[in-house]
Order: sequence, then structure tokens, then C-alpha cells
Amino acid sequence: MNWTLEVVPVPVTDMDRAKAFYGERVGFAIDLDDEVAPGMRIIQATPPGSRCSIALLSGMPTMPGTKETAPGTLHGLQLCVTDIEAARAELVGRGVDVSPVMHVGAKGWEDGKGGTWNSFMTFEDPDGNGWVVQEAPSELTER
Repeated sequence: MNWTLEVVPVPVTDMDRAKAFYGERVGFAIDLDDEVAPGMRIIQATPPGSRCSIALLSGMPTMPGTKETAPGTLHGLQLCVTDIEAARAELVGRGVDVSPVMHVGAKGWEDGKGGTWNSFMTFEDPDGNGWVVQEAPSELTER
């Protein structure tokens, strides 16, 4: 049986602001924006080419056996692209504050691209949830 990661909840304070950020600025497809029950809204957004989406939630009770995550506390979500410089230019062009491209060198993080699998950049959503973008040598379907 496959265990596929398909949805990651991202805690935000303002649903409309987050929808605009992820949809218009970052370029995720907005798949769903629905009030599933009175006062409970879900916005689901998917990065281009990804089989995993994010879910922005408002008014949803915490599922039994889980803990609530506060807006701005989710860090380390990682996206992969095949051209990090083009991806950075696209995000900057859309108004996203993105770090420079960095790689891990002999003394830690260094500016510029590194070798295969060793080029990264970061950005945050309006609540401070942190994302990492890594350059991959090929599309996932080709690996």
C-alpha cells in the first residue's frame, strides 16, 4: 500500500491574504475555497506540478490526538525546482521577498549556486511560515 503525502495544513491568520499570497504571488493553483460547515473554511492550493497541496484552515476544530499549530510556526516546507535562478526571478517578479540563492560550503552557508542538489533559497508567507526551495537535477517523474 502506498502512503502518499497529499495535503499539509499551513496555519495562517488571514485567509484572504494567504490565498492572495499563495495564489497570486507564489503561483499555486487555488483548487478549493469552501465553507465546509458554518464558520469552517478551507482553501486548498497546489504548487505547479505537485501532487501535494497545502490547506489553509479557518474555524476548523483541532483533530483529536493532534496539536494546534500557531500561524507563523511552520518552517522547513520544501519545494523543488529544476532551475532555481528562474524560480527566484519569478518569485521576485511577483513581489515575494526571497533570499539569495545559497549552497552549503566548507564553512556553512555560502552565496551562489552549489553542485547538484546543493542550491537553495527561502521565503516566508505573510504570517512567517517558512519555505525552502531546492534545485533538483531533473523533474520528479524523471528521477
